[in-house]
Amino acid sequence: MPELRQPRATFIPQTSVSHFWASLGLPWAKLNRLVLPEDGPGLPSSFKVGHLAQACIALAASTATLVYSERTSSPSPCVTVAPDHAVAEFKSVELHTIDGVRPYPARAEIGGLHKTLDGYVRIHDSFINHREAIKKLLGCQGADDRDAIARAVRGWKAIQLESAAIQCGAVVAALRTMDEWAAHPQAKATPSFEILLEKIAEGSPGIPVNMRSAAADKCLRGVRVVEMTRVIAAPVAGRTLAAHGANVIWVTSPNLPDLPELDRDMARGKRTVSLDIDDEHDLNKLKELLEDANVFIQSYRPGSLAAKGLDPMSLARTSKTGGIIWATLSAYGPDGPWARRRGFDSLVQTCTGLNASEAEHHGHGEEAKVLPCQALDHASGYLLAAGINAALYKQITEGGSYKVEVCLAGTAAYLASLGRLEGHCAFSCKNIETQDDVAEDVLETRDSTFGKIRAVKHAARIEGLDVGYEIMPKPLGSDKPTWT
Repeated sequence: MPELRQPRATFIPQTSVSHFWASLGLPWAKLNRLVLPEDGPGLPSSFKVGHLAQACIALAASTATLVYSERTSSPSPCVTVAPDHAVAEFKSVELHTIDGVRPYPARAEIGGLHKTLDGYVRIHDSFINHREAIKKLLGCQGADDRDAIARAVRGWKAIQLESAAIQCGAVVAALRTMDEWAAHPQAKATPSFEILLEKIAEGSPGIPVNMRSAAADKCLRGVRVVEMTRVIAAPVAGRTLAAHGANVIWVTSPNLPDLPELDRDMARGKRTVSLDIDDEHDLNKLKELLEDANVFIQSYRPGSLAAKGLDPMSLARTSKTGGIIWATLSAYGPDGPWARRRGFDSLVQTCTGLNASEAEHHGHGEEAKVLPCQALDHASGYLLAAGINAALYKQITEGGSYKVEVCLAGTAAYLASLGRLEGHCAFSCKNIETQDDVAEDVLETRDSTFGKIRAVKHAARIEGLDVGYEIMPKPLGSDKPTWT
């Protein structure tokens, strides 16, 4: 397998796919059928967001064809990802509508960027428990008053508030430059973290029983996935596997707040089950599902599920399918002082220096400028799906159980490493804000429990095979915790 020694600033999307392919130790000869047109629009950013979108979606699809090739004893089919479709899929949450109405969060906006004594912080307030925690810390209980929050924040130093928030359940990130983040102990703990793929237990190679007689119309037909995730990044991984034919059960908790405006987009392709893992009966139901699963995706903080017997080694020992793929998505990675810290795309953009650098390149005097989409969330989800597919391929060909991990901060580092678009061309692309901004064939309209959902189709196309979502959104917890 050739090594990629050229500077990443010279990469094109095809080169990025090759880079990840090599890092996963996959057979080079099976990556010879990939079509990535380079003439599509990007998004208004100095960062190569369009490059990242096309490469990550293509990687997930190409690794899915590896599994298909092994279980059907056939050559890997050709994968095509159009650049305009890829960037539209990175904005799928904002673009979907129900009966022609675009869902909006029904909440007050107290979060976002706030000035401190010595800089700026970004507050994440999407979940009510995080919103109430920061209000309590700042002495602003009661009405959601952004001006009151702003006044209170101005009395704190940025790092001081960031640290205090962690102790009380709030989610805050200090605005840093890229150089400041590079010097941070957490950045040093995960210097080149992209997709971690690690064999954790031995096992016999071969196609799992539940996949042997599955139809050959989709790459991942027969693969069973249990997903315990929230928000965007990890749900994108489950949604991607579902688009390629996997049987995905999305397990949510009745005790945690949800985000309907996100969940309806992320639920496409999945059945949905509500289980309380603090209840012994529900925990046992979950474990029964996992015994017959091939993949477990979770995005809770590192180590938080171990006490419930949901850690990688425990699930490897109880697997009835020949092994488990234990996949996890975190904000900052498994090591370092922030390994157990909560994080979201917007906060990782802030603390890793992406926002400060984007503002500098924009040149309009802003302290911070966000990316035109939640690129870290979406890219990380596709990278996690790719890692899962690579692990399934290795399980079939080598045997064993595997751990796969991706983190938002690692994805941020990869995006930054691709170099920058300079001058006017960086921000001259038209942003995608409504369905009118994308081609008609990028969207599909389907019936759902909530009404007619119109949303972005999956961007990957695979020669001779179907790709797409067979299940449309329904209320969380609508299905029974059994395999069909």
